[in-house]
Amino acid sequence: MRRLFPVTDETAARYSGGGPDTAGRAGAEGADREWELEELAAAYAYPSGSGPAGPEPWLRANMVSTLDGAAQHDGRSQPISSAADMRIFGTLRALADAVVVGAETVRQEGYRPARAREDFAALRVAAGQGPAPAIAVVSASLDLDFSLPLFTSPLVPTLVLTGAAAAPDRIAAAEKAGAQVVIAGDGMGVDPARAVRALADRGLYRLLTEGGPRLLGQFVAAGVLDELCLTVSPMLTAGDAQRIAGGPPVAVPRRFELTSLLEEAGFLFSRYRRT
Repeated sequence: MRRLFPVTDETAARYSGGGPDTAGRAGAEGADREWELEELAAAYAYPSGSGPAGPEPWLRANMVSTLDGAAQHDGRSQPISSAADMRIFGTLRALADAVVVGAETVRQEGYRPARAREDFAALRVAAGQGPAPAIAVVSASLDLDFSLPLFTSPLVPTLVLTGAAAAPDRIAAAEKAGAQVVIAGDGMGVDPARAVRALADRGLYRLLTEGGPRLLGQFVAAGVLDELCLTVSPMLTAGDAQRIAGGPPVAVPRRFELTSLLEEAGFLFSRYRRT
């Protein structure tokens, strides 16, 4: 893996060619090696700032897309991923307090509970975090299989975010399985801003969403997405696969700025923050 942006003194020092544009060329021609997990954790660290009332939540998304814009192949993201992408996937999970995911993604991807990672144990202790992030499933209908390990045997209790009008019997089924139900909307659905605040009220400030596209689209439309970590896969799939974000368009496109760009084996790992 090599860093393409931003170019630093360290990346410039790796370039051996010399010349007036050495620093600018270093980012593209620096040493290519597998990064240690500590390096990835530092590269993707959450902001340390806090608001007047204490820590503010920070919601980042982690998605993968092919060159022609497909977020999935045959309904799953794994076929367009890579080993480096999965290392970053695991690192982002290890840094998060909670992983927010849509119900359809839980069904399609066969979600399991987040596991404790020995490599990140000390880092999580230092950050005041538990052994693993909580999984927070967003679902209006609660049409979920509550017999799955995600609900019955997680390391930390799985959260289910839903609306106040959700069916009482489904809420009872979720709670019976061991999930903690969080009301984050007045009707059937979940209000994205209210969901973020409800998680922060539980002490879960470092938030990561892994989609799917419909949930990410809702976060974008509500203006609560702070950061996008996007893997660009060097593949073409054609077909009619979803983009990384779906749903109604925003009135004015939301502007994000590039803060980091890494590359390995043709895969680009970008990191954008809201301006």
